[in-house]
Amino acid sequence: MSGDPVRIYVPCDAAALAAGADEVAAALRDQCAARGQPITLVRNGSRGLFWLEPLVEVETPAGRIAYGPVAAEDVASLLDAGLPGGGAHPLCQGVTDEIPYLARQERLTFARMGVTDPLSLADYETHGGWAGLRNAMAMTGARIVEVVTESGLRGRGGAAFPAGIKWRTVLQTAADRKYVVCNADEGDSGTFSDRMTMEGDPYMLIEGMAIAGIAVGATLGYIYVRSEYPHAIATLDEAIRRAEAAGWLGDDVAGSGKSFRLEVRKAAGAYVCGEETAMLESIEGKRGIVRAKPPLPAIEGLFGRPTVINNVISLASVPIILARGAAFYRDFGMGRSRGTLPFQLAGNIRHGGLVEKAFGLTLRELVFDFGGGTRSGRPVKAIQVGGPLGAYVPESKWDVPLDYEAYAAMGAVVGHGGIVVHDDTADLAALARYAMEFCALESCGKCTPCRIGSTRGVEVIDRITAGKDRPQQIQLLRDLCDTMLHGSLCAMGGMTPYPVLSALDHYPEDFGAGSPDRKAA
Repeated sequence: MSGDPVRIYVPCDAAALAAGADEVAAALRDQCAARGQPITLVRNGSRGLFWLEPLVEVETPAGRIAYGPVAAEDVASLLDAGLPGGGAHPLCQGVTDEIPYLARQERLTFARMGVTDPLSLADYETHGGWAGLRNAMAMTGARIVEVVTESGLRGRGGAAFPAGIKWRTVLQTAADRKYVVCNADEGDSGTFSDRMTMEGDPYMLIEGMAIAGIAVGATLGYIYVRSEYPHAIATLDEAIRRAEAAGWLGDDVAGSGKSFRLEVRKAAGAYVCGEETAMLESIEGKRGIVRAKPPLPAIEGLFGRPTVINNVISLASVPIILARGAAFYRDFGMGRSRGTLPFQLAGNIRHGGLVEKAFGLTLRELVFDFGGGTRSGRPVKAIQVGGPLGAYVPESKWDVPLDYEAYAAMGAVVGHGGIVVHDDTADLAALARYAMEFCALESCGKCTPCRIGSTRGVEVIDRITAGKDRPQQIQLLRDLCDTMLHGSLCAMGGMTPYPVLSALDHYPEDFGAGSPDRKAA
């Protein structure tokens, strides 16, 4: 064979690597060379269709054609079937953009994900990169903050605090130095959107942080990355180096005369360091312990200076807002929940992966229309939303719109958008116990309700499931949860009651309801 090289895409995302993407890439390279088939092999990010990883794509006149899940031993048959031309094969998924799972999404933040080479500056710019930063350069800091405020963007890390208000506080606080800190300590169960962003479109995060720095007058930013994300750390380090060399970071950002630099900090491996003040302590080289507030980090944050703290998806949403305008972003969503959120489907689910949709869809749509129900084929029993400290949502609530206020009204949280599915074999009492045990293990220990309450919670749940004075112990558990909810210093202890109470309220049979009580000996 001869002719121009065919562009073939094999993801370098950690999920694809775990499924054998490197081996597939090597097999393609070797076998195409042996057949005289010239190819350009591009290591792109993942599209987020994890059940199809490794997802191999080939560029054709009809668009990119997808094949998956591909193993190294499938490469020969794929080439025999004419993969370089988009040939038919049992693993062929058709035109990538037309796969229903992707076609039904509203990809704003994740528009480039899986499309580009993550470290290619040329790819990034060709697909709209730096347009937001260029627009920001023509604005005052106050105007940038106003645009972010008007967009309705709220913190995507779980707290859902309006980003513009936080930025305005930092802008208006006088100081000799200010900082921007990205909280990339993504520790919630079933979440991976931050990792995908850092590995698959790092310049989007860099651009968002640069805009934040220019807006509030910060000159230095830190990305605090979960220590279990080595691929993300390596990709960010290289992306920052390339962005500096190209003038998008440094002492003269994009020729503006303004300075902004970025550094990556590896997290210490503690879940509590996902709490913003414990994270600041860790960056400063101290043990990750929660700080009392006030003062707010926006006024006295990193090293005692005003600090913008947002998570990855919050900052990665900023470039499109500055590029397309506040109204464009605000037109997605419902109520006070504007824009989109990358929902992450995990647990016992047939089609796990990332789904970016505007606020307002329902759990039923996510889990069944996108996720295809359980992987086990058994009925869904409970869906945990918002990480390990999120509530278990019963079927009676699956049609409530995914909206910050709607979920708060029913005692739940949307959080970081993590969705973990459990089938009818799940034991909710055991899962509630796990929440308390998790809190006991991960608590920083600073406040009594969290430190002691979680330990006592494990003991009380054990007595309930053993049938010892069940009514009294259930009331004790509820009282304990109330103390933790209202008395904890941060969300670590304050949210642990969410999974416990939701399990107790909606799945009482798992706690022995209806079984005879046994008196403690």
